Amino acid sequence: MSADPVLRRDVPDATVARLPEYLRTLSRLAEHGVSSVSSEELASAVGVRSAQLRKDLSRLGSYGVRGVGYEVDTLALEISRVLGLTRDWPVAVVGMGNLGHALASYSGFATKGFRIVALFDDDPALVGEEVGGVAIRPFAELPSCASEQRIAIGVIATPAAAAQAVGEALVAAGVMSILNFAPASIAVRGDVDVRRVDLSTELQILAFHAQRRSYAGELTEAVSQ
Repeated sequence: MSADPVLRRDVPDATVARLPEYLRTLSRLAEHGVSSVSSEELASAVGVRSAQLRKDLSRLGSYGVRGVGYEVDTLALEISRVLGLTRDWPVAVVGMGNLGHALASYSGFATKGFRIVALFDDDPALVGEEVGGVAIRPFAELPSCASEQRIAIGVIATPAAAAQAVGEALVAAGVMSILNFAPASIAVRGDVDVRRVDLSTELQILAFHAQRRSYAGELTEAVSQ
């Protein structure tokens, strides 16, 4: 089977990072019965410039129709295909504390093509417990399970101290895509894709914006007095 023409193109990481938000917005439009949308309307809803949106979508081979814009369902399908969401992706979660339990219980993953097939922890007290219909297995079973279940994506939800070892074990088991929720960076070989979700950093950024709004409100109140 030949490779998808879109996948053979060089799509910048910045464009890829915006595609999920385009898809999320298109899905909301479809839910409200909207069948077509202009680049200006879609860009405004997403929060980007229309020129940027058109450039991003042109990299996928989608140019819209002058005077009509983009067909919502068609564009959503194109973006889903580029992101790999029309396939089934087996996922494993390592670390079954509160965060791991929450991730494993989230039913929304399945609707996006991500199927949690394995859960791991090194705590014997947790082994055998079922979360979302999947039993927690000993971490030592990762290599055999990764092969049996053809795990494509590994999610690290462990404490910081364990993250590096877990990352190395996932790579050794053949898992080449890792989502790291641990509050620590991991170093793996260059051909492995690692995305880090740092919840504390995101909260700090939100605190900055909240503080700025608070300061602006205080300044406005002071000026009005």
